[in-house]
Amino acid sequence: MILETERLSLTPLTIEDAPLVYPFMSDPEVMAHWDRAAIEDPDEVAAAVAAQVAEMAERRALCWAIRHAKSNWFLGYCELVDLDWRHHRGELGFIIAREAWGQGYATEAAAALLAHCATSLGLKRMIARTHVGDLRAEKVLQKLGFEQEGYLKGHVDRDGERRDCRLYGLLF
Repeated sequence: MILETERLSLTPLTIEDAPLVYPFMSDPEVMAHWDRAAIEDPDEVAAAVAAQVAEMAERRALCWAIRHAKSNWFLGYCELVDLDWRHHRGELGFIIAREAWGQGYATEAAAALLAHCATSLGLKRMIARTHVGDLRAEKVLQKLGFEQEGYLKGHVDRDGERRDCRLYGLLF
């Protein structure tokens, strides 16, 4: 299935997208607020993408490549992880190439994906988690209607450092 917005085309992520994912997953600035550090090895990125595709095949996750509709520029991806079909919920994540920051692509892509979740997938609740200090992601979530629901002290171990996270929620 393809989701389209005014500027974007979202398609299911494929293993062939791994070389397009590598430039931003290897960028320390893009990965500064992720659960893992930048990945320098292209084979490790390919393995991570392959794992995402496998989770999609098992319906445990849905990952959507984000491309500019006119130029086909690969901007990043949105993901729904920890899908719980019984309780109709999941967790939203997104990553955008640094060159595309500040142009509203994350908000536009995530809004399209959330609309798809509510209308076609029957999901009723979405959570999202940010590392404390990730003001860009928090701004996107607030624009999408998410509300802060909690603060998770020491929630992530990143390179031996415990990081706090904010938990956001949205009911459809």
